[in-house]
Amino acid sequence: MDDRKGTNINKPQNISVQNREKMQITGVDNVVSFDDETVVLETSMGILTIKGQELHINKLNLDDGNVSIDGELISIVYSDRGGLMGKSGGFLSRMFR
Repeated sequence: MDDRKGTNINKPQNISVQNREKMQITGVDNVVSFDDETVVLETSMGILTIKGQELHINKLNLDDGNVSIDGELISIVYSDRGGLMGKSGGFLSRMFR
């Protein structure tokens, strides 16, 4: 069961990369976190982690589910939504057990 409000698991997901410098992504539900080396997005197909250098989110429209990122792209990795926190509750909960 998908308990997220306002998201559609069937929303189309497309990723376009140009010369490892520009990236356009559709099907984005939420920006989980970002800095100049890592962008973590919640998409219709799972959690998408983009790693690189000097990453910048140029365009963000969550109503349409579109994100545009510039910078030197190093890796693009999908993971399950549950993988964000993991079964143990994440890094901080493990630290304070």
